[in-house]
Amino acid sequence: MTSTRTKPLPATAPRRALLQWWRAWWRNLTPLRQERLAMLAPLVAVFVFLAAIVAAFAYLQLEESEREQETLQRDMEYAQQRVRLRLLERQEQLMRLARQLALHELAPAEFENRAEEFVNQYPELQALTWIDAQGRIRASFAAPTLPGSQQRLAGERAGLDAAAWAQAQQQQTVFTQPLATAGQPPPLLQLLVPVARGRQFQGAVLGEFSNDSLLRYGMPPRVLARYAITLLDGKRQVLAGSPMTSSVSQVHFLPWKQAKASEYAIQVSPVGYGLVLRAQAYRTSLGVVGSGLFWLVGALSLMTTWLLVASWRHTRRRLRVQEALVAETNFRRAMENSIATGMRALDLEGRITYVNAAFCQMTGWSAEELVGLKAPFPYWPDEERHLLSEKLKEQFSGKNASGGYKMRVKRKNGTLFDARLYVSPLIDAHGQQTGWMTSMTDITEPTRIREQLAAAHERFTIVLEALDAAVSVAPLGSEELLFANKLYRQWFGAQADGHLQLVAQAGKLPVAYSSVGDMDEEDGLMGLPADALTEALPDHAEIFLPELGKWLEVRSRYLSWVDGRLAQMVIATDITQRREAEEQAARQAERAQSVSRLVTMGEMASSLAHELNQPLTAISNYCNGMLTRIDNGQLSEDMLRTALQKTAHQAQRAGQIIHHIRAFVKKSEPQRVLADVSKMVQEAIELAGIELRRHNVRLTHHVAARLPPVLADTILIEQALINLLKNAAEAIQQAQRPPAARTVELRVLPRRNEAGEVIEFTVQDSGKGLPPEMRERLFEAFYSTKQEGMGIGLNLCRSIVEAHQGRLQADNIYNGTEIVGCRFSFWLPVAKPAEIASNTVANGPSTRTVA
Repeated sequence: MTSTRTKPLPATAPRRALLQWWRAWWRNLTPLRQERLAMLAPLVAVFVFLAAIVAAFAYLQLEESEREQETLQRDMEYAQQRVRLRLLERQEQLMRLARQLALHELAPAEFENRAEEFVNQYPELQALTWIDAQGRIRASFAAPTLPGSQQRLAGERAGLDAAAWAQAQQQQTVFTQPLATAGQPPPLLQLLVPVARGRQFQGAVLGEFSNDSLLRYGMPPRVLARYAITLLDGKRQVLAGSPMTSSVSQVHFLPWKQAKASEYAIQVSPVGYGLVLRAQAYRTSLGVVGSGLFWLVGALSLMTTWLLVASWRHTRRRLRVQEALVAETNFRRAMENSIATGMRALDLEGRITYVNAAFCQMTGWSAEELVGLKAPFPYWPDEERHLLSEKLKEQFSGKNASGGYKMRVKRKNGTLFDARLYVSPLIDAHGQQTGWMTSMTDITEPTRIREQLAAAHERFTIVLEALDAAVSVAPLGSEELLFANKLYRQWFGAQADGHLQLVAQAGKLPVAYSSVGDMDEEDGLMGLPADALTEALPDHAEIFLPELGKWLEVRSRYLSWVDGRLAQMVIATDITQRREAEEQAARQAERAQSVSRLVTMGEMASSLAHELNQPLTAISNYCNGMLTRIDNGQLSEDMLRTALQKTAHQAQRAGQIIHHIRAFVKKSEPQRVLADVSKMVQEAIELAGIELRRHNVRLTHHVAARLPPVLADTILIEQALINLLKNAAEAIQQAQRPPAARTVELRVLPRRNEAGEVIEFTVQDSGKGLPPEMRERLFEAFYSTKQEGMGIGLNLCRSIVEAHQGRLQADNIYNGTEIVGCRFSFWLPVAKPAEIASNTVANGPSTRTVA
C-alpha cells in the first residue's frame, strides 16, 4: 500500500498572481488616474511619517503629564498633613487653655497674657477670646494687624454662628467660617473650644485664624514655589491664595493644541468645616523650545509635500490647457453649427476661406461650392451686383459701419430674402490681419414685425390725436414733455407748462379716488418711489382754468417710460357742460325747495289767517274799549297802561308769526352752521302747530335735554320737520280718526348707530299707515296720493336729510296684524370737535339757528 502526498505550491505563486493582477489593473487605468495615484503614494508616505512623529511626541507629552500629576498629588498630600498637624497643635493648646479656665486657674488678665503669648508665637493665630456661658466676652486679645471691625471687646455679645454655638454647648470642639460681607475684610477661620467642668457648660474659648497666614506658614515653601495654592471653603469659594486667572496654562508642543493646567484638590481633615486645599501647576510641559525636533521634522515634511504638490500641479496645469484647447475647439465648432447666424471668412484677396453650416443653409449653396470663390459671389442678386461690389471694396478699405449694412441675398433656388451683414477683421496670434470675418443674419421676419409695429403705432397715434381729452406724459422731477396729443397742443402748446399746471392745481384739491384701480388685484404703484408719487397728483380731480374758461376733469397714472424713467400721464377732459348742467340742477333743486315751502305756506294760508286774526281782533277790541272808556270818562291811568300792554303783546305775537313765515319761505343759499336742536325743533313746531290745530290734531313732543349741536342748515331741517308733521296731520284726517286718537308724537333723542353719535328725529301718527304699493314709490319725485299734491315733499325731505349725511325711513306701526299708524324717522350726525372748532372760528362763538 503506497501513499501519495500533495506537493505544496511554491510560495512565489500567489505573489506572482498578485503582481500580474496589479499590472493588469494598472494598465486599465487612464493616464490621468495613473498620474493621480503616482502622486498620491509619496504624499501618503509623508503624511504617515508626520503622523508617527506626532504620535510619538503626544505619547511623551502624556507620560510627562502623568508624572507631573503624580508629583502634584504627593506634594499636596504632604502639604495637607502639614496644615492639618498645625491646626491640631493649635486645637490642643486651646483645649489645655480651656481646661485651665474650667478649673478657675486663670483670671481675665492672666488669660489676656496667655493669649498675647499665643498670638505673638503663632502668626496664623489672630485673636483669642474667652466667652462665658451667656455668650458675652469676658476677655479678648487680638493681633495688632487685625482690623478694628474684627476685634472683640469685653462685655459685648460674641455674635457667633448659632449652629456652632449649639455644638459648643454640647461640649464639642468645632471649626466654623463666617460668611463674607461685601466691603468688609475677609472673614477669619474660627475654632470654638468649650469650657466645661464635668457636664456643666461654662463658656468657650474662641480662636480666630487668618486663612492667608495659615496658608503662608503652614505650607512648605517648595510647594508654594511650584504651584498656585488656594484655600477653599465647603462651597468651593476662595478663602486664601490667588488662583490662576486663565484656565489654560499648559503650553503644548503642538501650537494648535493647549491643555488645561494640572490641578489637584484635597480636604484638610479633621477640620469639620470642610476646608479644601487646591493646587494648580504653573507649567506642565517643555514648551516650543523643548519640541524643536518635532518642528524640524514637521518643516521638512511640509517642504517635501509642497514640492510634490507643486510638481503635480504643474503637470495638471499642462493637461488642463490641452483639454481646454480641445474643448474650446469643439465648443466653437458646435456653436457655429448650432446658431442661426451665417459665418463667412474672406482672406485679404477677397476669397472665401470658410463658411459654417448656417450660412450654407441660408443660401442653399454647400461649403464645397463656396470655399475658394471670389466676388461676384453666386448668392448676390444679379441686379445688385455692382452695388455689392462697391460695398465689398469699402469693407477692404476699412470703412465698415458699426451697425452693419442691409442687403438682399439670393438663394440657390432663386428666392430672395433680407439679411444684415456685420464685418470685423481677422487677427492671428502675432497681431497680423489675415482676412475678414462676416456674420449674416436673416432679418426678413424682424423687418415684417417692425413694419407691423410702425403701422400699429400710427393707428395708436391717430386714436390719441382724435381723443376729445388732452393727454400728456412727462417724467417726474423734470420739465421735459415726452408726449402730447393734438388737443393738448391746441390748449397749452408744445411745452410742459400745461402739464405742470394741471399737476399743480389738481394737487391742491381733495383727492377723489376713482374705482378704476380697484379692479386690479395688485398695487399698480408697487416698487415705485412712494414720496414722489404721493406728492405729485391725486388720482381724480376737477379744476377750473381761467385762461381757457373751462372746467377740466384731471386723471393721472404713473408708468415706466420706454427708456426706463418713471413718468406721469395726465388726461384732462373738458367737463364744462357737465358742470353747468350740475349747477343748473342745483339751482332747480333750490327753487324746488323754495316752491315746496311756498306751497306749504299756501296750504296753511287759511290757518295762518286765523292765527293772525286772533291778535289783530284783540288789538281792535282793546283800542275800541279804550275809546269807549275815554268817551265815558271812566279810563284811569292804570287801566290805560294795562290795555296798552296787552295791545303791544298781541302786536308782538302777530309780528313773530309773520317773522317765522318770512324766514321759512325766504329764498337763500344753503348755509350749514352749528345748530341748537331744541330751538330748531321748537320753531318748526310753532309753524306746523297752526296746520295741526286746523285739522284738530294734538301734538305731543319730547326733546332730550343737553343735546349736542349738529352741523346743518336750520331752514332746510325745519322744512323737513314741517313736511313730516303736516303729512302726519293729513294722514290722520284721511283716516277719520276720533278726536281722542288724533295725535301726532315728535321725539328727538340721541342715538348711536353705524355712523357713530347721531340725533334721531321721529314723527309718529295714528293714521292708516303706508300700503305696500305706496312704500315702493314713497320717495319717488312727483309721485303723490293726494289729489292736489305735487309729489315733491317726501322726495325733498330725503334729499335734505341725505345732504346732511343722514338717512330717512318710514315704517308702519302694528297692533297685532292691524296697522295703527306710521312712523317717519331720520337722523343727523353729531358735529365733530374739528367741525365745531372750524365753524366757531369762521362764524364766531354764537350759534345762529334761524335766518
